[in-house]
Amino acid sequence: MMEIYWGSPMTLESSTAGTQRKVTTIEEAQYCLQYAWPLSDTTRDSALEQVEAAMVCMVSVRDARAAFLSAARAAGFRARQDGDVQSL
Repeated sequence: MMEIYWGSPMTLESSTAGTQRKVTTIEEAQYCLQYAWPLSDTTRDSALEQVEAAMVCMVSVRDARAAFLSAARAAGFRARQDGDVQSL
């Protein structure tokens, strides 16, 4: 399987659990949404749809990444691109 360029790696920080998870590929984003997401809601479902659509070139990776970040915020994560000092 060929990996799709996801852009700069990002780190999700859980404010409640104090854990971090680095997401470097769109495949990792898909896995997080499917199996490691703390809640199941419409934002997560929409992000998963966008990520999977980007994996088959039906939407842009940029749109999928934005949906993933929106779902991360809704789930209570702080997300930052590696090297950035500000949260996204």
